[in-house]
Amino acid sequence: MTRTDDAPTVRHLRQVLLWPVRLMRPDQRGPDTAPPWQVLQAMGEDASPWREVVDEYGGGGGRFQERHYNEFVSFLPYVQRFLYGEGRTGARAEHGADSPMRVFRRSDIAALRVVARAGAAPVTLQVAHIDLYFFYDVDVVILNVEVGADNLTLAQVHDQLYRFGRAYPGGWKPDGAALHSMHSVEWLDAQGAVLAASDAQQREVFLAHVSEHRAPRVASHWDYVMQPLVSDHSGASGQLRYRQIEYHRMPMMAYLAVDGPERLSRAEFVRLGLVTGPGGAEGDLPFAEQHLDGFEQRYCYDRFWAPGGAAPYTRYLCSGHALVVVGDARSEFFRCPLRGVLAQFRHQHFLLFVIAHFQKAALLMFSAQLVEALQHLDIRDVQSVKGFKRSIRAAFERFLRFTHRYWFHQISDQAQVRALWALCAQHLDTDALYHEVRDRIADMNDYLETDSLRRQANTVMRLTVVTLFGLIGSVTTGFLGMNLLDEAGAPWWRKLAMFAAVGVFFTLLTFYTLVKSQRLSDFIDALSDRRQTWRGKLAALGRVWRAGAD
Repeated sequence: MTRTDDAPTVRHLRQVLLWPVRLMRPDQRGPDTAPPWQVLQAMGEDASPWREVVDEYGGGGGRFQERHYNEFVSFLPYVQRFLYGEGRTGARAEHGADSPMRVFRRSDIAALRVVARAGAAPVTLQVAHIDLYFFYDVDVVILNVEVGADNLTLAQVHDQLYRFGRAYPGGWKPDGAALHSMHSVEWLDAQGAVLAASDAQQREVFLAHVSEHRAPRVASHWDYVMQPLVSDHSGASGQLRYRQIEYHRMPMMAYLAVDGPERLSRAEFVRLGLVTGPGGAEGDLPFAEQHLDGFEQRYCYDRFWAPGGAAPYTRYLCSGHALVVVGDARSEFFRCPLRGVLAQFRHQHFLLFVIAHFQKAALLMFSAQLVEALQHLDIRDVQSVKGFKRSIRAAFERFLRFTHRYWFHQISDQAQVRALWALCAQHLDTDALYHEVRDRIADMNDYLETDSLRRQANTVMRLTVVTLFGLIGSVTTGFLGMNLLDEAGAPWWRKLAMFAAVGVFFTLLTFYTLVKSQRLSDFIDALSDRRQTWRGKLAALGRVWRAGAD
């Protein structure tokens, strides 16, 4: 274990987890289908512990404070519209303005009690809040859990960051202990009673679930938090169902107020930034030196890593999966929850982390929907083909709306926020993922357009054939109907012979015209060309019957 005799104490820890999951669409979803947050609202207090968070930007009751203002102005206008909705002026002031992002919170869980390993002392953390983030027109919901504790050892913090926040165990040791997971996790209410506990040690339950459903089973304590949302692969009934969309290890943010952060070794910063858990002897790196070459340049934002300033020795570490800030617990500004680094961590930096992982989750959701549309396609079934076309066109339309509403390359002009956003986007590689999904959707949409043009061309060809042979009959009957030949009193066999003769003549004339159609088309082009002289136009007419004119 890491040495603890002279290791700095973590005076305050904040850990924020984000778990993006995909909401499953009902089989029959029309324009009148209620959005998921309305379904959640309609369940009532007995069926759901979630309540929508009151808009703090409404301006009433003194809810809007300076920290809200500082958060708001940190972002560019188009990001402000995404996070906070449109302003309320004129008629909008009467009816309000909905934000594309809706937040629900449950308040029944007050604390978290964890045991890192068998026989270890339990650690209790306070739950700051547990929220669900819904997004308009995108089938993604993000679970947000924020917990905090004071006066922890660095080894305890490493275990907390590394082991907590896994949707299910990644495996088991020979003795049956869950790999990389907490030995025990319990959600507590305000009186300390246990509301739900983890079942990560029950190996056979998880093995049986994967064997039956070909999908992992969500651990019981996370299943409890998500209710009444239920896993789509579980046997539970529920109107709102979700599926895992990313790796089972949840994206995480952490704030560490440390006694003397300058005393932390490079190995400790590597373990914090890459969230690898506690190590062995002091100074041991979790990976090979060559693998960690350039770690500070790739993962660290060290603008404030200096002995001076309002928050001395403050370092930000970002790996995409994790965003960690470490600073001096003795700095009042670093610990200030209203204007300092703690306030920025919980608001501006939290929102940029939410946006980055929402974008990635939405792109993965679009990719999954394309795969499912292909899986359900049966080219021998007309209804299946029609359903495939509807699915692809709907995905294309939703992707366009996502691009114009939620896709940002920059979210702020403030240097710190811009730099942290660049680190997140770079490590998550969302630009490459966006172009990959866009190209796949465009390819499928182009295929549908090409198929539609092919079908139209076939239809035109059939109509042309019908018109061509109908023309023969129309011209034949039209010629005989002009009464140029008075055969009204002639015998029927003579009328029939006359009709056949005229029909054969016009049939031959029609086919001869088809044979000469290319040359006749060239003659018509020459006739309509004002630059051509009459000699040239007559020459074009002569080429219609000239041998070898093609």
